[in-house]
Amino acid sequence: MVVGSGLLAQPPGPFSRREQRPAGAGSPREACPRLASPPRPRPGPAANERARREGARSGGRGRAWGALPHSAAAGRTPGRANAGGARTRAEAARAMPSLGANMAAALRAAGVLLRDPLASSSWRVCQPWRWKSGAAAAAAATETAQHAQHAKPQVQPQKRKPKTGILMLNMGGPETLGDVHDFLLRLFLDRDLMTLPIQNKLAPFIAKRRTPKIQEQYRRIGGGSPIKIWTSKQGEGMVKLLDELSPNTAPHKYYIGFRYVHPLTEEAIEEMERDGLERAIAFTQYPQYSCSTTGSSLNAIYRYYNQVGRKPTMKWSTIDRWPTHHLLIQCFADHILKELDRFPLEKRSEVVILFSAHSLPMSVVNRGDPYPQEVSATVQNVMERLGYCNPYRLVWQSKVGPMPWLGPQTDESIKGLCERGRKNILLVPIAFTSDHIETLYELDIEYSQVLAKERQGLALLPRLKCSRATMTRYDLDLLG
Repeated sequence: MVVGSGLLAQPPGPFSRREQRPAGAGSPREACPRLASPPRPRPGPAANERARREGARSGGRGRAWGALPHSAAAGRTPGRANAGGARTRAEAARAMPSLGANMAAALRAAGVLLRDPLASSSWRVCQPWRWKSGAAAAAAATETAQHAQHAKPQVQPQKRKPKTGILMLNMGGPETLGDVHDFLLRLFLDRDLMTLPIQNKLAPFIAKRRTPKIQEQYRRIGGGSPIKIWTSKQGEGMVKLLDELSPNTAPHKYYIGFRYVHPLTEEAIEEMERDGLERAIAFTQYPQYSCSTTGSSLNAIYRYYNQVGRKPTMKWSTIDRWPTHHLLIQCFADHILKELDRFPLEKRSEVVILFSAHSLPMSVVNRGDPYPQEVSATVQNVMERLGYCNPYRLVWQSKVGPMPWLGPQTDESIKGLCERGRKNILLVPIAFTSDHIETLYELDIEYSQVLAKERQGLALLPRLKCSRATMTRYDLDLLG
């Protein structure tokens, strides 16, 4: 998806307005009328001879700039001419302290002027430099210093404006039982997730019928989904470390963009635009890419800018998948080893590791969705890290409706293993990084209770929320 970028143009400063020099113009003075000055007449031979005679009578005194006769300066005139040249040099040396004082005062005044903040409407911008005597320069410096003391200071905000925003994309979940219907309605209306005949009419009907059943499931896990809580905690830890490790892009701020509940992805983008960010990162919370999950969230970003009819003011980049990242693999491997240690030593090598991921309709898979391959890649890398210490299977959960879905299904696989006497099972939710309805209800309650009589050692791997520090370091490594 190409969202595009639109960086804000910087307003011109006080020195950015330049005069256009006409063709054939010589010096900058010819191009700028304010700096132009009449040419100084060049003295002729008679004037030079008259100045030489006056200088000889005065012994070199009275010259405005202490200039020396050419013959004396070159040392080619013997006798009294050399003596006159020496007296002239002595007079010039005595005149230099006064000239140096005037120059120093003028430079001090110029330094104060340059340090003073210049506005585009300031009179100093338009005034040419003029030579000032010591008293005039001191007066100008005093005036400028008084102006700087009485200038109104800039008000600094209490909290720094964020420079980089990280939009954490996820499906979301209803926080209360009253949010369940709207959550289901948005879900069934999403054509990136599923395609139904007369979807605009059928989706409200399905959402209304399924609301009581789903409300009961959320009631049994506490009355709402905790996914927003865990996403916020991961985001807080992430931006805190980002501010320390990457001060050039700081301050950082995280934003939550859910697909089917508030805060919606569109609402998060509006907040990011109001904050005036320079850079935005769309960071999916799904490790494996699917057109129905990450793709749906990225399409929501595109549709937002398409509907409002303007380009983004911030530069966007995307992290759309991370199925084989070494820190993700390490997180799963560490958790699996800890849970295997809880089985009796004599049965530990017989434990079957069941990797369970959310299923997809085969109609989506047949269109070329990479989700099954990326989930398989995650499983393969985890088992390589573990040295293939135990038998394992990849299974799929959360099938809805009569259409063909990815299989085998998780509940059917557990029943089949128990029937064959393999009753020590470790269930690993491989496609989830935090708790929600699929883990808290389907895995914790439904599968465990329904199969309680048939199994001897069914264990559920804790979700990666139990290792928030590791996951935060992992987020930072992804953001680079």
